Amino acid sequence: MKNRRLRAIFNKRILVILLILLQLAAFILVVSTQGLASRLFVFLINIASFIVAIRLIVRRGESAFKFTWLFVLILFPVFGVLFYLIFNHQASSKRFSVKERATEDRMKLHGDLIEGSLEEAGNAVPRYLPLMRYLDKMSFPVYSETEGEYLPIGEEMFSSMKEALEKAERYIFMEYFIIREGNMWEELLQILIKKAENGVKVKILYDDIGCLFGLPDEMKGLYKNYGIECKAFNPFVPYLISIQNNRDHRKITSIDGKVAFTGGINIADEYINKIRRFGHWKDAGIKLTGKTAWELTAMFLQMWEFASGKQEEYSYYYPYAVQPCNIKGEGFYQPYMDSPTDAENVGAHVYMHIIGAARDYLYITTPYLILDDKMINSLTLAAKSGVDVKIATPHIADKKVVHATTRSYYKELIDAGVEIYEYSEGFIHAKTFVSDDKIAVIGTTNLDFRSLYLHFECGAVAYDEKIAAAVKEDFENVLAVSQKISAESCKAGLFKRIWQALLRLFAPLM
Repeated sequence: MKNRRLRAIFNKRILVILLILLQLAAFILVVSTQGLASRLFVFLINIASFIVAIRLIVRRGESAFKFTWLFVLILFPVFGVLFYLIFNHQASSKRFSVKERATEDRMKLHGDLIEGSLEEAGNAVPRYLPLMRYLDKMSFPVYSETEGEYLPIGEEMFSSMKEALEKAERYIFMEYFIIREGNMWEELLQILIKKAENGVKVKILYDDIGCLFGLPDEMKGLYKNYGIECKAFNPFVPYLISIQNNRDHRKITSIDGKVAFTGGINIADEYINKIRRFGHWKDAGIKLTGKTAWELTAMFLQMWEFASGKQEEYSYYYPYAVQPCNIKGEGFYQPYMDSPTDAENVGAHVYMHIIGAARDYLYITTPYLILDDKMINSLTLAAKSGVDVKIATPHIADKKVVHATTRSYYKELIDAGVEIYEYSEGFIHAKTFVSDDKIAVIGTTNLDFRSLYLHFECGAVAYDEKIAAAVKEDFENVLAVSQKISAESCKAGLFKRIWQALLRLFAPLM
């Protein structure tokens, strides 16, 4: 395995990175020369900067992104406008968006395979009816006939996944941002190989940048020999294009459309604490058995169509066409996904709905806390209105600059009454919301700009007191081994305040 990883370091991906660096060097060389062509080029770029600035001001969009790009244009008029055009206006980006929306529309056409439970759920928990209606309008129905199980640590989810995979009869679908060689993947792979040999259809969708050094190319080819279909989402290419920002950050496993898993847990050894990169890794997931599992299956098929270019017959995979679902369950569930190719920020809107509906408490875990003004205002308003708002973040950073940016938001939140805790034992990667013993969200969406606005994400809203109680208990267990951040500890000198201000200014581009 070590030899394979060493070979991966020198595979074509390194050449791709070198090609990108060469493009940047060539660009700098053109701009820095003093010839007539260079001066004309700079003149045209300055005109373009003015046009882009006007367009930024008048167009719809997230204000934090607009302000950051305007600042970049003012500070670096030549480089700024070119990078803006590279990352915001390319034919490849438009083709990417059109293709993704076409597959999304096909998924919505198959919504009639199952009948939702909006009216029943609204009567059971009327406070969250606006959220239910919103997601239903976005083509994400509310489901009953589902048994949910909250999995508060990666080791538990891994064990539950293996047990469920062993029972697969028709198909196994897996979609992950990160798959990395190691004990976790090897154990799962052996189950997948055995199932594929027994006629179970196995499809694996992975993000190409997320798996850049995790799965060597020759390994991916070997999976075909086992009867396992693999596809890379948004393959990494050797030139600067904006769609490289749009990664598949989702984590989904579906077994026969009857059992599904999602949450923050990728397929790598740190997620189950087989190795320790940043102390103890605290994560969370949810297992959904019954009708809700179909929604995550349909989400997978939509992304598989996008990556493969081949249309799938959704009805072929629908498990309840002949035999009805025999799972009862007491609560209601509403899985959803979010796409960066449209103006509908579903993940952010789900969080905002829950914050606005909170009456007694709101507990949040997130690895990154990099917020726009709307989210800051919602959290501080809730705290000022008497809601007990607590947020748990990591104490040990996986990315030091991002962690420093997270800490730059502490004082403003604490001054408004939000309590901030850092998980002392290591890195908390769970993305959970729980409020008022009635609602919980477990998913893949971090509280940062990249997750909320640039990545493909997913999650599951649980209108289930049992799940809410489990998430709340887990949060309280996290607080027991966390350190509370005081307003006093957030005070900073002049240079630190300037540094934090710069970090927050460029936070939307991180």
